[in-house]
Amino acid sequence: MNETSDDNSLITQSETQMRKGMLVYCVLLLLKDGKVYTSEIIRSLRQAQLIVVEGTLYPLLNRLAKDNVLVYEWQESEQGPPRKYYWLTDDGQALLIELRSNYRKLHASINALEKGAHHE
Repeated sequence: MNETSDDNSLITQSETQMRKGMLVYCVLLLLKDGKVYTSEIIRSLRQAQLIVVEGTLYPLLNRLAKDNVLVYEWQESEQGPPRKYYWLTDDGQALLIELRSNYRKLHASINALEKGAHHE
């Protein structure tokens, strides 16, 4: 393996880890205003270039539902099978507030490092 290949692999791995780390926060942002259909979540994440395959999202939604962060219901659809809609619980709203605060702190720290400021 040459150095360029190793660099590209490290970049790809780092990007993947950053996206995974932000996925919960991004899903909660999409659900903050109310019920959202699963395919709308996927579409929004894809438009933001945060998810490529549906198989990444469904286990996350199931885990968040199990942890009482969100709930869902099936609603009949005129265009086909019933649709699954998700929305945040009170615990989910609280988690979103906490993650937003954490994200802003992290963003400020990264900006400071990019500007050359060093924390002691």
